[in-house]
Amino acid sequence: MFTGIIEERGTVIDVVSSHDALRLTVRGPLSVSDARHGDSISVNGVCLTVVDRSEDTFTADVMAQTLAMSTIGSLVSGAEVNLERAALVGDRLGGHIVQGHIDGTATVVSVSPGEAWSVLRFSLPDDLARLVVDKGSIAISGVSLTVSSIGRGDEGEWFEVSLIPETLSATTLGTLAPGDRANIETDILARHVERLLAFGARS
Repeated sequence: MFTGIIEERGTVIDVVSSHDALRLTVRGPLSVSDARHGDSISVNGVCLTVVDRSEDTFTADVMAQTLAMSTIGSLVSGAEVNLERAALVGDRLGGHIVQGHIDGTATVVSVSPGEAWSVLRFSLPDDLARLVVDKGSIAISGVSLTVSSIGRGDEGEWFEVSLIPETLSATTLGTLAPGDRANIETDILARHVERLLAFGARS
């Protein structure tokens, strides 16, 4: 379980691919400072399990399902990623409840810089759009954010988030440009409500 408050920007050191999986090694001194074998670390919002570590790096295996649902498969050596260690019981919940279970990806439609913030608009599939509400919570590449606007246009369903300078500098979201994809995790409460309603409609 995570909170969507990014602890550091890590760097991909090595990516070893096979036909249906890959092994990822990431440098993140803070993330591995107290990490043990089997611990969970969020990489761009994806919950990965530490299978090996050094003084400042950790290695994780990524299965086919994760590759299909996220942008992890497009990472290359040298890429920067958002890192967060699993939350401790009793910690302050600075963001919102984030599982690290990606629902899919959204594509950047536009980036509108302001004097003290930037507004990012994302398009996303209809099946995810119905889980995104105005002023609700969403995790983008592991970052806990508040949806500032939703709508529908030529690009289909879209939502916007407004990023303050701290978020732009502390995470990789400040490097996104139109056409880039990002991992999306919708609010767990919305997913549970949708599932309950689906069962209700059958009865």
